[in-house]
Amino acid sequence: MCDDVKKEISGGKRDTTNNVMEITAVIEGLKLLKYPCEVEVYSDSAYVVNAFNQKWIDGWKKNGWKNSSKDEVKNRELWEELDKLTSIHSVKFIKVKGHADNEFNNRCDELARNAIKFKQ
Repeated sequence: MCDDVKKEISGGKRDTTNNVMEITAVIEGLKLLKYPCEVEVYSDSAYVVNAFNQKWIDGWKKNGWKNSSKDEVKNRELWEELDKLTSIHSVKFIKVKGHADNEFNNRCDELARNAIKFKQ
């Protein structure tokens, strides 16, 4: 929410993974911003949050997009896009516990479930 304006978006994709959708959700949210902003991203995705808070993404880039096991980082194109967007905005990633009755996390789950219905 910015200046008391609330905007919700949702979407889906057939034959995808939870990780792809979690990364994509952050990308699509940041793409809606019209100018550089200070942003707090609340997510129950440890994968997304830790990639930034634990600096995994910095290591992946330094190692030619290889993870600590020397394997190619999955979803590299999404990570590269998200990395670019986080360089435009000041983004703070905050981990929330999933299914723990957080108002906004519950709403995200509801939007995701509804989007799935329309993609089947």
